[in-house]
Amino acid sequence: MGKDVIIACDFPDKETTLAFLDRFTGRKPFVKIGMELFYAAGPDIVREIKARGHKIFLDLKLHDIPNTVKSAMAVLSKLDADICDLHAGGGSAMMKAGLEGLTRADGSRPLLIAITQLTSTDQETLENELLIERPVKEVVMSYAKNAKASGLDGIVCSPQEAEAVHEACGRDFITVTPGIRFTDGELGDQKRVMTPAAAKAIGSDYIVVGRPITRAADPVAAYERCVAEFID
Repeated sequence: MGKDVIIACDFPDKETTLAFLDRFTGRKPFVKIGMELFYAAGPDIVREIKARGHKIFLDLKLHDIPNTVKSAMAVLSKLDADICDLHAGGGSAMMKAGLEGLTRADGSRPLLIAITQLTSTDQETLENELLIERPVKEVVMSYAKNAKASGLDGIVCSPQEAEAVHEACGRDFITVTPGIRFTDGELGDQKRVMTPAAAKAIGSDYIVVGRPITRAADPVAAYERCVAEFID
């Protein structure tokens, strides 16, 4: 899997999602199915979108005791997503259990990546609410190293941290970066953001783009703009 633009399909129901994807009559975009859509439409939405020819990042951010995460990942592995994730904050035992659960009997599995710190978390939140006094970048790097040591394939991080993650964990350790906005777009609730072109320059492997595409007047054109800036 090489560089790609992943569209965050954060829609409230199956009908809205499929109507949105029907707009893409050419290139089939890589899509992210998060908690909102998964909880609304259930696992069948993963199967249906996969059957349409899309790659899928199943973004459910598991975070629980190791045995529960292992059992949940064993169920999710049957959906044939391309990427799954969990929270690095759950610790190495939980990450290793998730990896074990995700791996099928034949040894195949989706990529497994870890959430480090959400792009809505800034230094003030980290210190005043989470009581973590280290700089955000240092915390992300520590989580990334723990994820790699646990056997995971990569992490989700702000594009501002992607280059440092590759320096510390290697070029093959993938970075999936949300918080992408066009230069003429709104920030919304994201605080650590970057443009597609800038994310490409610092070495992000995958960018996750939601509202700049899904709420655009012409979503297909917005997607193609992302592809042009990030890949082409």
